[in-house]
Amino acid sequence: MNKEYFMRSRRWRPLRSVRGRLGALVWTGLAASGVGAGSGSPASPVPAEIANYAEQSWITARSHYFHAPTSSVAAWQLGRACFAWGDLQTNRIQRETIFAEGVAACRRSLALHSNAAPAFYYLGMNLGKIADLKRNLAALGMVREVERCFEQARRLDERFSHAGPDRNLGLLYREAPGWPLSVGSKKLARQHLQRAVDLAGDYPENRLNLAEAGVAWKDPALVTNQCAALERIWPAARTNFVGVAWAGDWLDWEARRAALCGR
Repeated sequence: MNKEYFMRSRRWRPLRSVRGRLGALVWTGLAASGVGAGSGSPASPVPAEIANYAEQSWITARSHYFHAPTSSVAAWQLGRACFAWGDLQTNRIQRETIFAEGVAACRRSLALHSNAAPAFYYLGMNLGKIADLKRNLAALGMVREVERCFEQARRLDERFSHAGPDRNLGLLYREAPGWPLSVGSKKLARQHLQRAVDLAGDYPENRLNLAEAGVAWKDPALVTNQCAALERIWPAARTNFVGVAWAGDWLDWEARRAALCGR
């Protein structure tokens, strides 16, 4: 599989996007063994239109939050924008500063509205990025909080961000080491990745994740089935997810589908 994937704003693996990709926590069980920390910064240049869109979204979200400091929605929207913009930075300090701003905004959102599913969701995503940057024993503890954030988001709104809570839980359980080092579990990974497909099977990311899990688990039938499903949903997805907000996702999805399915 080609691992040089594109990163925009909604996932966690290097060069991925924030709509729900987890991924940077694969190292969590290794940090205690002395594996060196990395910057987690993008591995390849980001197209200017995508970087500009993420920056402007962050600036706008900050302005909205400044003018509405008691709005739970404005707060978690800033958390979302911080994840997207922070993930495009190449400087480690800048990245951590922006993700920390996102964490603070999401915690503020929850202080204002304790049942805000998006606030839990983006809190988990920003915390995951900070843990990836730290890569130390403290970060191992943060993984548990990330897990709890996604579990709570799932309980409150399992359909949020195209089944994002299940998607991220599945990826966390798939990529993290297992007990006693971390939370990894093949059984839980399969359960949550499948649930994301059941809830939002028309969203390419969910099926790509399950197919990639099939590769990792040496389950060719799972890969074949998801590739066939991707073939069916691709034309409609191309018309449903449009504009600059989705440009990075499509670069990512096309590359991953080609690697998985030969398309």
